[in-house]
Amino acid sequence: MAFSLDELREGQVFIIDKPLDWTSFDVVKKIRYNIRKTHQLKKFKVGHAGTLDPKATGVLVICVGKFTKRITEFQSQTKTYRAKLKLGATTESYDTEQPEDQTFPIKHITLEKISKALKNFEGKITQIPPAHSAIKVNGTRVYKLARAGEEVEIPPRKVHIHRIEILHFEMPFLEIEVVCEKGTYIRTLAHDIGLALDSGAYLTQLCRTQSGEFNLEKSDNAPLDLDFFKP
Repeated sequence: MAFSLDELREGQVFIIDKPLDWTSFDVVKKIRYNIRKTHQLKKFKVGHAGTLDPKATGVLVICVGKFTKRITEFQSQTKTYRAKLKLGATTESYDTEQPEDQTFPIKHITLEKISKALKNFEGKITQIPPAHSAIKVNGTRVYKLARAGEEVEIPPRKVHIHRIEILHFEMPFLEIEVVCEKGTYIRTLAHDIGLALDSGAYLTQLCRTQSGEFNLEKSDNAPLDLDFFKP
């Protein structure tokens, strides 16, 4: 996909299927690098509209040029995720970034019990973001504090989950689809589902399939030049 410099300056949106283990900022850096190199520029505005964790894949909305002014607009749109949870265990990061630290009984968990528990997470709920997340407390990103072994009190936040649907259940794995508003941590949701089941749970896979009007069918990884640039 090729754009003239004038087209890029006027603004474009790239819908990227974020690769596993890349940060959202890795994607921003690669697209910005490619644009600057191709057009011999010292600087160029590029930003993303909604962070995806390194262990997540899927729709990442990238805005360039004048469209960076629309980032807040795109961030506020409804998101859809497909998540795979492992029941009966937890990790410090609530996903596979950290190893399992505790295990819990799962023999009492049934599909009926899961369905009932999930209903309690639909609507407006309160979440505490995970310690391994990019939010800031007193000006420092909490994942940096967590990796340094420091304990930090993270304030709870209100989030809105429209719908949670069970896609597949085969012990100890549960696959769900979640439709929610911005600010929702699916990792925290997984952890809290484990607690609601009198057990534990963490994310083993997460894919954002839709962000507002954008979905995976409309994604284009050409701006990344994945064969040449690695994070």
